[in-house]
Amino acid sequence: MLVKNWMSKDVVTIDENDSMDKAARALKEHKVSMLPVMKKDRLVGIVTDRDIKEASASDATTLDIHEILYLVSKIKVSEIMTKDPVTVAVDATVEEAADILLEKRISGAPVLDPEGKVVGVISKADLFKVLISLTGVGKRGIQFAFEVEDRPGSIKEVSDIVRKYGGRMVSILGTYEQGVPPGYRRVYIRMYEIDRDKLQALKEEMGKQVKLLYMVDHRENKREIY
Repeated sequence: MLVKNWMSKDVVTIDENDSMDKAARALKEHKVSMLPVMKKDRLVGIVTDRDIKEASASDATTLDIHEILYLVSKIKVSEIMTKDPVTVAVDATVEEAADILLEKRISGAPVLDPEGKVVGVISKADLFKVLISLTGVGKRGIQFAFEVEDRPGSIKEVSDIVRKYGGRMVSILGTYEQGVPPGYRRVYIRMYEIDRDKLQALKEEMGKQVKLLYMVDHRENKREIY
């Protein structure tokens, strides 16, 4: 899954010589938390709502409201922006983008094409959409979590049980997260079109094959932790 398919493409930018006041109005009007700052067609920085709040508050205790309004109208974006911002390549995977945002502790980043042109913005909100899509939670259904031996065919054995009971699988995710014993992995299967009258038999058969961790039935708003 590539960044270019999940990023926000309608990018709102601002010029480095624009005022802080204009940047603040753009952030509010477009309901975004970050603006790429441009010098002609070249990215030179980013300005966030936090940058503006910090710059506005720096002298607020010594100025009256008219002086503050005058101040924000005169300060240029170039004076408060973050220079040399973190960026993400348009052909990067969403996993790589998530890793960058997490490592740098930022909420989003401009997306650049091979020529260095800003073509989008990738944010935590966009990555949440990816997570929702990958897990299939939008289709509700039932999710099982279990530990399975880390060997070829172990997941297929479980998925065959799901098919046996008429279930259609929306997603299958596997991880090597903390707390998993050596030689095992955790797997999360989301399914739908399961006859609820057969659910108990499905759980019992799966329990003979793997170690069940939990089940969430979104339609019935039912949760079981094993």
